[in-house]
Amino acid sequence: MKKQEKRSLKIIDIIKEHIQKNLKQYLIISIIFIIGILLGVIFVNNVNTNEQKEISEYINNFINALKSDYTIDTNVLLKSTIINNVIIAVALWFIGSTVVGIPIVYGIIGVRGFSLGYTIAAIVATLGTWKGICFGIVTLFFQNIIFIPCILALAVSGMKLYKSILKDKRKENIKTEIYRHTIFSAIMAICLIISAFVEVYISSNLLTTCISFL
Repeated sequence: MKKQEKRSLKIIDIIKEHIQKNLKQYLIISIIFIIGILLGVIFVNNVNTNEQKEISEYINNFINALKSDYTIDTNVLLKSTIINNVIIAVALWFIGSTVVGIPIVYGIIGVRGFSLGYTIAAIVATLGTWKGICFGIVTLFFQNIIFIPCILALAVSGMKLYKSILKDKRKENIKTEIYRHTIFSAIMAICLIISAFVEVYISSNLLTTCISFL
């Protein structure tokens, strides 16, 4: 077996072990995220006619702009996306490190779920089921297969820190756990930066390629 394959298997084993050890926390965070998505969908489906019209106009204007040879400035988009993703990572790291900020972490995860649910529901309501699903996959799927697990993992890391400190309040233990939380958060921040590149250079290119079919 090649060294690269061995490393890949080792990384997969580490990820599996991490999830198994923190399965309860992942379930809690995932449920909060899913509730956020459902609330976003419900919100869009229950807005008044004027708000529905505004949402539809915004999405249609965006699509028409792309159809009329509008070019996406990848440098500007990449910079803003990286900044936004890093801000989320830093916020989850810092709030998770304060221990008492765990409810805020839940809130951030819920809001991200709400935003995703709102966006998907708005697209489907405007373009119809099949076109909406295709548009959603092209614009949202690829970066989110990295982004979503990363923010969930960051939230779980904060919960793990809280749980560890409750068990052992010695100063040495607190320092060790915060250090682990920081290293883990830094790794997730790098993954979120990768997610930004995927969004800009894969999702955006797919969108411009597929836009003529909408």
